[in-house]
Amino acid sequence: MSLFRSRFLPPVAIAAGATLVLGLTPAAAANTLPDGPALAKQLVNKVGVNGVNRHLIALQRIADSNGGNRAASSAGHAKSAEYIATKLEAAGFQVTRQEFPFTFSETLAERLTAGGADVPIIAMSYTTSTPVGGITAPLAVIAVDDTSGCEATDYTADVAGKIALIKRGGCSFAQKQQTAAAAGAVGAVIYNNTDGPVNGTLGGPENARIPTGGVTAAAGAQLAALGGQNVTLELRTIQEARTSYNVIAETKTGRKDNVVMLGSHLDSVTDGPGINDNGTGSAALLETALQLGSTPKANNAVRFGFWSAEEFGLVGSTYYVDQLSFEQQLDIALYLNFDMIGSPNAGYFAYDGDNSDGVGAGAGPYGSAQIEKTFVDFMQAAKGVALEGSDFTGRSDYGEFIAVGIPAGGLFTGAEVLKTPAQAAKWGGTAGVAYDPCYHQPCDNLGNVDRVALERNSDGVAWALGVYATSTESINGVKPGQAAAKSLTAKKRSAQRSFTAHAVAGDPHALAS
Repeated sequence: MSLFRSRFLPPVAIAAGATLVLGLTPAAAANTLPDGPALAKQLVNKVGVNGVNRHLIALQRIADSNGGNRAASSAGHAKSAEYIATKLEAAGFQVTRQEFPFTFSETLAERLTAGGADVPIIAMSYTTSTPVGGITAPLAVIAVDDTSGCEATDYTADVAGKIALIKRGGCSFAQKQQTAAAAGAVGAVIYNNTDGPVNGTLGGPENARIPTGGVTAAAGAQLAALGGQNVTLELRTIQEARTSYNVIAETKTGRKDNVVMLGSHLDSVTDGPGINDNGTGSAALLETALQLGSTPKANNAVRFGFWSAEEFGLVGSTYYVDQLSFEQQLDIALYLNFDMIGSPNAGYFAYDGDNSDGVGAGAGPYGSAQIEKTFVDFMQAAKGVALEGSDFTGRSDYGEFIAVGIPAGGLFTGAEVLKTPAQAAKWGGTAGVAYDPCYHQPCDNLGNVDRVALERNSDGVAWALGVYATSTESINGVKPGQAAAKSLTAKKRSAQRSFTAHAVAGDPHALAS
C-alpha cells in the first residue's frame, strides 16, 4: 500500500489469547455460502490458502535472492513479474507486459531534532532534499482548522525563513507544502490527525517545493509547544528516472465490452520483501486466476492487473488507466482492488463504496455501494466475519479507476493504524497494536501473515470474481442474456454469410429472385 511506510514501529509479538497467525489451517467456516452463481461457488471451493501461500513462498525467495526487496525497477520486481506472467501464459491467458516510466526515489537521511531530542520523521516521497547536516530554523506552528495549511491565509507574514508545522487533513500533502513554500517557509513537518506515523507522498517530483516530512500526532503535539524555537530538519533522498512494467492478463472467453477487472500491486518498498504488502493481494489474485482458467464459462471477460510502482505513488495503475481511450474505459464494468489482505493483527475491511461511514472521501462511482455489499454479505454468511468500511483515501490502485468513473471495491486487513479494543473483541488479535506492525519494514516477510485472514479474503476474491463474471446487472444494468443474445446473433449472421458464400460459389443463380 502506498503513501505510508513506518520503519519506526518495531515487530510486536501478538499477546497471549490472540489468534495464532502463522498456521496454514484456517479457522472453521462460520456458516454457508450465500445465494450466488455456480461459478462463484466453484471458485471458492477451488481457491485454497495453501495454493496462495505457495506463491508467497516464491515471492519471499525472489526477494531473498535479489537484495531483500521487490521494489519497482529492481531485479526482485522483474523476477516477481515474470513468475506471475509465465504462470498465466502457461495457463493460456492473454498476457501483456506494459512498460512505463517513473521517478525512483530512495531515502538517504531523515532526521528532526527539536528541544534537544530526536523526533522520528519520515521523508515524503519526492521531497526536495536538505543539505547534508540539514537546515536549522525556527518552528512556525500553523493554526489548526479543517484545512490547516491549505490556504495562503493560514500563513502569517513571519513564516518566511521558518519550518512550518502543519496538521494533516483538508488537502493533499503536496498542496500543504506548496502553500507553505509560497509563504516563504524553508521546510514543512506534517503531523498526523489520527494514530500512527505519517508516511506520505507529494505525488511526483514536479510538486515538490521544500523539504517535507511526516510525524505522529503525539510528536506534533510536542512540537507545537516549541513554536518559535530552532529545530534542525534533515531530509535527503536520491531520485532518478527509471522504467518498470505492469503485467496484464485476460481470459479468452467472455464479453469484451463488459470486462470485470481485478488488480493488486506487485512491487514492495525498497526496505523489505513486501510479503503482506502486497504479496498477499498478488498471490490471491494469481491463484484465483489459475483456478478460473483462461477459458471459463463466464458471460464477462475477466482481466487481472499486477501493478508496479504503486509504492512510488500509484504510478503503474495510473499509467494503465490513462492509456485507455474513453471507449476502452467504458469496456471495464468495475474494478476490484486487493492490497494487504493478510495483515498479522488483521482487521476486516471493505472499501466504503456508499460512504455510509461518512468519513473522509465521499462515495465511489455508482456501483461501488453494490460491490461493498457483495463483500459484506459474503464474509458475514460464509465466514461469520462482520466487515467495517475503509474510506477511499486514495492510498491504493483504485484511485485512477474511481477518478474516471469506474465503480470500485475491494478488501483490506489494515496497515499502520492501531486496532481498537472494540475491533479486537470482534475479530480477535491485540488492541493497541498496528494491524501490520511490520508495515513497510524488512520484517514484512513470511512470518508477517495471518493465514486465517488470508484464507477468508482469498475466498472473498474468488466469490466476487465469480459473481461479476456471471453478471454485472446490479452494477451497470447489463444483463447476462444480452451478451448471450449478442453472441447468438453474431453466430447466426456468420452462418448466414457462410451459406450465402457457399451458395453463390456453387450456383451463381441460386439466390436470384
